[in-house]
Amino acid sequence: MKHSLIVLLGPTGVGKTDVAIEIASHFKCEIISADSRQFFREMRIGTAVPTLQQLETIKHHFIRFLSVKDYYSSSLFERDVLDFLPKLFSSGNVTLMTGGSGLYIDAVCYGIDEIPDLDSSVREKYLAKYSADGIEGLRETLKILDPEHYKVVDLNNYKRIIRALEICESTGMPYSSFLKKGKKKRDFDIIKVGLERPRDELYRRINQRVDEMVKLGIEDEAKQLYQFRKLNALNSVGYKEFFDAFDGKISSEKAIELIKRNSRRYAKRQITWWGKDKEIKWFHPDQVKNIINYIATSVCPPPPL
Repeated sequence: MKHSLIVLLGPTGVGKTDVAIEIASHFKCEIISADSRQFFREMRIGTAVPTLQQLETIKHHFIRFLSVKDYYSSSLFERDVLDFLPKLFSSGNVTLMTGGSGLYIDAVCYGIDEIPDLDSSVREKYLAKYSADGIEGLRETLKILDPEHYKVVDLNNYKRIIRALEICESTGMPYSSFLKKGKKKRDFDIIKVGLERPRDELYRRINQRVDEMVKLGIEDEAKQLYQFRKLNALNSVGYKEFFDAFDGKISSEKAIELIKRNSRRYAKRQITWWGKDKEIKWFHPDQVKNIINYIATSVCPPPPL
């Protein structure tokens, strides 16, 4: 029987962790995390890392295995997961990967085309543009050069926008074209399950989760990471807002308000990212039995009549 990688995806706050543990418990498999923010060991509260009890219930991989000072990318994640999957498949036919980082999930499922060497002067040009015109100038340029990527990129992350712009200009092709040019053939089946909730329900859960992070001490965690604020890993919702508060630009109360708003916006971009993927079968997180039945049928389809 061919091996199967179950991919459980969905926006932040939808409830992936609890559902993933139920699926993994049923199929007696381990979990690969595809949440790029949970890779970093110093970022625990602000990334909603599974609890110790959850981690002890099911073995997880690719959680808190890097330092914020380490470089990592979707292409390295693709390499590492593909190298690791044979070990997981050796003890079972099914493995589960879950997370909300669309680019990292797509890297494992389809691969990412190699991007040619880029002219460093192009990056310097856009860094200068950022200094002169601010992030709005970068956004407008990306909207012209790659309107498709503009819809899904984090528009508050100037580094990601500059990365897309330098690829657009250096190659003469939209950055988005490198993310989907050709699907690489995998030697395992991929079963995609998406979790969704009504928008008001999702947003309410996001707001509640931020309140819980505040109670757990995310502000103190951000203080400990303030010295690393310029690193790419820390240009993340939940931390950058508190960094502005520490710099005296906004109050702590305003930072919390912005974390909620920016988390909701991030969820909206995630939903947009997966909106055109016809391979995803969507469920409400309360439909765990239906999800397990769907996966079981997909892994072992009934014989033809």
